[in-house]
Parts: sequence; C-alpha cells; structure tokens
Amino acid sequence: MQLKRVVVTGLGALTPIGNNIEEYWEGLVNGVSGAAPVTYYDATKFKTRFACELKNFNATDFIDRKEARKMDRFTQYAMVASDEAIKDSGLDLDKINKLRAGVIWGAGIGGLETFQNEVLNFAAGDGTPRFNPFFIPKMIADIAPGNISIKNGFMGPNYTTVSACASSANAMIDALNYIRLGHCDVIITGGSEAAVTIAGMGGFNAMHALSTRNESPETASRPFDAERDGFVLGEGAGAIVLEDYDHAKARGAKIYAEVIGGGMSSDAYHMTAPHPDGIGVIAVMKNCLENAGIKPEEVDHVNTHGTSTPLGDVAELKAISEVFGEHAKNININSTKSMTGHLLGAAGAIEAIASILAMQHNTVPPTINHSTVDENINPELNLTLNKAQKREVNVAISNTFGFGGHNACIAFKKFKE
Repeated sequence: MQLKRVVVTGLGALTPIGNNIEEYWEGLVNGVSGAAPVTYYDATKFKTRFACELKNFNATDFIDRKEARKMDRFTQYAMVASDEAIKDSGLDLDKINKLRAGVIWGAGIGGLETFQNEVLNFAAGDGTPRFNPFFIPKMIADIAPGNISIKNGFMGPNYTTVSACASSANAMIDALNYIRLGHCDVIITGGSEAAVTIAGMGGFNAMHALSTRNESPETASRPFDAERDGFVLGEGAGAIVLEDYDHAKARGAKIYAEVIGGGMSSDAYHMTAPHPDGIGVIAVMKNCLENAGIKPEEVDHVNTHGTSTPLGDVAELKAISEVFGEHAKNININSTKSMTGHLLGAAGAIEAIASILAMQHNTVPPTINHSTVDENINPELNLTLNKAQKREVNVAISNTFGFGGHNACIAFKKFKE
C-alpha cells in the first residue's frame, strides 16, 4: 500500500527556558540555562538542591481553577502545550472529522506529585483512609491525553505510551504510523512530565543519577564535558500536531516539516545503564534511517539524548560515529538538555520540536556548559559547543532513550511539495 505523507502543522511548548514556542526557541539559540535552586519544596537535606523548574507559570492563567484542581501538574502542562499547538495549527475543530482525530501522548511517570501527596497525607493521619476522590484520575499516566481528547472532542485513538524517557518519542512514532497507514487525519502527540517532587528528586538521588553541582546549578547540565556528573531534572511539555499531508494541503495549513520515519530498539542489557558499545543505539538509528528511506550522509543534524551522564554520553557518540562513519564529522550534533535539563517522558517531544525549529531557522542550538574536553569522545565530532551555529538543515534526527533499555529515534525533513 502507498503510505501517506505526514507533516507537522502545529507546535506547543512549556519548558524551563520558555513557556511557549517563541520563548523556547529564543532560550535555545541564546544558550539559556533553565537550572536554578528548587522552589517547590524544601530541598535543604537533599543531595541535589536544584532543578529545571518552569518559570512564571500559573496553571489558572490557562485553565479554569476548578478544572485545574482536578489535574496533576503533568496534565496541566499537557493541556497548555496542546492548546498552543492546536491554535498554532489553525485547525477548525468544527470542520474536521473528529472520528479520525486522536491523541497519543507520552509520560514516563505521570502524576507522581499527586501519588506522593496522597500517601504522605495518609501517613500523617490517624490511619483512616481519607483519599481525594480525584486521586486516581489525577495520578494515572493516561489521563493527560484523555483530558486533551475530551476538551477537543477527538474520538480517534487516545492513549499514553510509557517507556521511561523514550515515552514521548514512542508516542510520536505511533502517531506517525497511524496517519501514514491511513487510520487518522490528525493526531496531537508529544509528552509531559512533572517529576520535580520530593519523591522524584529523592529517588533519582538514591540512584546517583543526578548532578550534585549545587554551588553552580546553571552549569550543572554539561553533556559531553569531562566533568559531567549526572543529569538535571526538568519538567514541562511539548506538543506537536501531526497531519496527513493531503488533509493539511486541502485546508491550506502552514507546514513546519515532514516526518519521514522512526525507529525503535532495545539494549537488552541493563535496567538503567546503556550498553557500553552502544549496540541498541546503533540499531535504533539504523532502523530510523531505513524506515525514513534516507542514507546516513543525508543527515545534517542530530539532537542527541545527551543527558550529561558519564556513561550515556560516550556510548551515544560512539554509536553516532559507527552509524555515520566519515560523515559524522559533517553533522551538527547537540544536546538541548544542557539548557532544559532532562524532562524524562517529555524529553523526546521538546527535543523533536528543537530539531524542527532548527530546520525552520537553519540554526542549530548549542550544547552549553562545555569547558573540559573528554578524551573518550571523538574530537572530530561537531558538538555545537557553547554557541548556536548557522547552517542549512534539511534532515534532522532526534534520539531518546529510557531506563529499561528503550531506544527511539525520529527523523524530520524540510518540507517540499
């Protein structure tokens, strides 16, 4: 069968460096760090006392106060980002076939704060099980797409993908396939996460996964730098409107980019550590290129998973060198997590958006905070260090990996009729 072309017609972002697409892009190209001391709770006794929280965000500026109280922060973020993306797309919701419009969303954890607070409240009480009636609906990971679907009346596929930090990348690949197989005309996809909580910070600290650079939070996320010591926890949401090209063309939609393929693989190696030789990462990029029908030398830009962990960064860059060979040195490689921190299940979505905007503006955002060369990293690779670089970007791929060995890669191409 002839596969449908799939295009991006709307974007929405709520990130630690900008509360909408315009602000997000401005933060990216200017190398702004979103890391700062935690304000949500008293972090004095924690090993890590900083994170990439949202700035100047109030959910009730966007959502009715009564409705907002029924939502965990990760759902609030999803609603705000998806509203921006739908508005940006110019979709007339009264004219589309809502049976062929869906929501496929990613969340690695879901309502962690809600779960945490309900358990803490119970533990502090007299043992009587007094739980909020909205506890379960606020906490479950699939409730974000459910709320998006209900608000907009989308009656097509509606579910959440959960694959740790690869969750929203998996969601986008599922959405791509639903549309190109002809099952849907429009899908709102992306992901959200709100794990900057006592439980989130405490849990990741116990794993020794987080940076503890408390004296200098803004420089803590330093992918590829020899002195990196772990990732910085972030929060927020990214939303993308994917649409059948013929459907978009018929309504005269503006088109940001074409989604040309996606790949998935598993490390099948370790619960949290990447395979040291990057076997699963090599496989996922090869799968993506094959699925997209492109050759390695056609890729101009790779937005890496690049979490700023000692093992992960090296393994990923080794894999890139293996997949792209001599062409690897011609690619602009970056990690936007150096600015946003790691948004866990939402990472794939906001990084895909960064890749799309890099094509739009022919500018690759920097990997900030790099000061010390890591001798384990190929010095010929262009890691777009510390300053944005102008260049023609016609094809970009975005890597996202998750605990459990989940790997996902998605490819975008500059749109041409």
